[in-house]
Amino acid sequence: MASQPAAQLPLFYKNLVPLTSDLHLGHGIQQRTDLSFARATHAIPVTVDEFVMCQRHFPIVFSDGADGVPLALVGLKENENLFVDEAGQWKAGVYVPAYVRRHPFMLARLTPDADVLSLVFDDGAGVVTEDAADKLFDAEKQPSDTTKGILQFCEQFEQAIGRTRSFMEELGKLGLLMDGQAQIQNPGMAEPATFAGFKMVDEKKLQNIRGDQARKMVQNGMLGLVYAHLFSLSQMRELFGMMNPDAPQA
Repeated sequence: MASQPAAQLPLFYKNLVPLTSDLHLGHGIQQRTDLSFARATHAIPVTVDEFVMCQRHFPIVFSDGADGVPLALVGLKENENLFVDEAGQWKAGVYVPAYVRRHPFMLARLTPDADVLSLVFDDGAGVVTEDAADKLFDAEKQPSDTTKGILQFCEQFEQAIGRTRSFMEELGKLGLLMDGQAQIQNPGMAEPATFAGFKMVDEKKLQNIRGDQARKMVQNGMLGLVYAHLFSLSQMRELFGMMNPDAPQA
């Protein structure tokens, strides 16, 4: 249920091009309110920086595989985001993951051996256009404040990705991840609804880690992140209710 996209390009991105003053001197950025591009996914990557906010709205699980990542479940069925309506509007009052807010921009290596990351964008998103008033470069071909803000956001996101990788590596070293499964039993249901295909923290293993490991997790903030993940799993029932609004509720 919670696997990473198989495509080479990251989730949501179709055609990445570098943002340069030579190609985009007169271009600007359109203010976006339509998030339809996120409607056809049920799992969105999140960073550890977002766990506290995400746990209030979404279950946080981990994708399967050697390079697993934290995912906010925004639906319980493939290709269904319960938080984006037909008009492309995100559900009011619900946290929008940074991965969604970053689109269509991101940092990437222009060549496999490049030492630095460059600002690129998906030119099919329709956000960067020549007629947009909020320009990306000034008359001297220097990045505008808007572009500087976008770059700063993307740099902060990359730093958060680094912290998230370290967190995932520590979970792996401690052997705390297990195959996850959630069962939801509501009145009127003959059998509980079962959801699987993701990884989660094994609470029994967590309770039995060595004292020095537990102290380290407290000191580096990892234990709080683990509990934010565990607390967030109660949101599975909320997603099930959103997916089945006419079903009897417990």
